[in-house]
Amino acid sequence: MGKIFATLVLSFFTIFLINLIWVLTNVYYFATDGFQTLFVATTLVENVYFSIYLKWILLLDFSYLISVLIFMATRKNYKTDSKLHNLAYDPIKNPKICVTMHTYNEEQVIKKTVKDFVKQDNVEKVIVIDNHSTDRTVEQAEEAGATVITKTSNKGYAHSWYVGLREALKTDADIIVITDGDGTYNGYDIKKMVPYLDNCDMVIGTRMIQVLSEKTNQNDTFLVWGNLFLATLFQLKYFNLRHLGVAPLSDVGCSYRCVRREALEKVIDNFTKQNSDELAKGINDITITLFTTKTVIENDLRVIETPITFKERKGMSKSGVTHKNKAIRYGLQLLYFLLFY
Repeated sequence: MGKIFATLVLSFFTIFLINLIWVLTNVYYFATDGFQTLFVATTLVENVYFSIYLKWILLLDFSYLISVLIFMATRKNYKTDSKLHNLAYDPIKNPKICVTMHTYNEEQVIKKTVKDFVKQDNVEKVIVIDNHSTDRTVEQAEEAGATVITKTSNKGYAHSWYVGLREALKTDADIIVITDGDGTYNGYDIKKMVPYLDNCDMVIGTRMIQVLSEKTNQNDTFLVWGNLFLATLFQLKYFNLRHLGVAPLSDVGCSYRCVRREALEKVIDNFTKQNSDELAKGINDITITLFTTKTVIENDLRVIETPITFKERKGMSKSGVTHKNKAIRYGLQLLYFLLFY
């Protein structure tokens, strides 16, 4: 079913391109020579039907539509058991919260960010995973009250993400919060997300709500619509007739999330190769957020998304998504991961 889904998605792009070429070709002929060269029949109805390759394109489009409908009708619980994603209630009383955040040269904002999370209710520990910063990030984080794990070399954002999860499990926390140290997220949003953990295993933030976003944040039109497109594909990947996907998402790249301890313990070994500290195939700095969501869902753990505030980033983005060409490569990597992993 995974290969069929990938084939249908790739076929969609191919058919869309064919249709676009056909339309542009007809527009060109009409603009240059008028109707007489555009059509080969005499009546208006025949003209529309016999227009250059139209009947073949209509047949192709219709066949694709039928294929999609058959796929949707026969789709059943891709790598999941949808019965396990229904309503459940398992409250966490007086939770202990551990926050993990990932940093690299964030001395401008890390102190303020750590303090913001330290002061939140039930937060007992903030762990900062420093990716071998060359500025005063480590000192600033420690002064703010964080426990800092300093890596001896820059192994990337994804590796820091995994190390943060592993270190959090060494504490006695009931809930692990994952966030970034760049000041884009607010600590008080923990109060929004944690209550949902009574019903779910992971709560993911969404940055797609305009009234909760600073005007100067890094989400431009391209990133918003690209994110929504990938989120829709992700939902369709786990589509079945009874549910519109076990994880209705609008934001595949948000790193701000909360997860129950027992859920994280269930999936933590999936992040690395067997008997190794090396990250599993397909994981990199771009795909780590989507991999985490995918892994949680495919282990039949319940996921929900909730709106969060999203502020302007302080300093330069390490992922480079604020640049159009890098953002396109970012999106293509996520699309490839979504289709083939």
